[in-house]
Amino acid sequence: MKRTGTVKWFNETKGYGFIEQEGEKDVFVHYTAIRMDGYRTLREGQSVQYTVMETPKGLQAAEVVCTQ
Repeated sequence: MKRTGTVKWFNETKGYGFIEQEGEKDVFVHYTAIRMDGYRTLREGQSVQYTVMETPKGLQAAEVVCTQ
């Protein structure tokens, strides 16, 4: 199921960051999960749609698509 959230922060150098979910825990996002052509990065405050996977380290975003 697709969810909608806002990028809390994303470090381009390290290639990861977190997405805020309203009323839920933040979700880890790695650049490899971003679905776009070219350089894959996110901006703070950007709206995104994604699916959530449960991993041993916590929640992780997959199939991340920018909506703005």
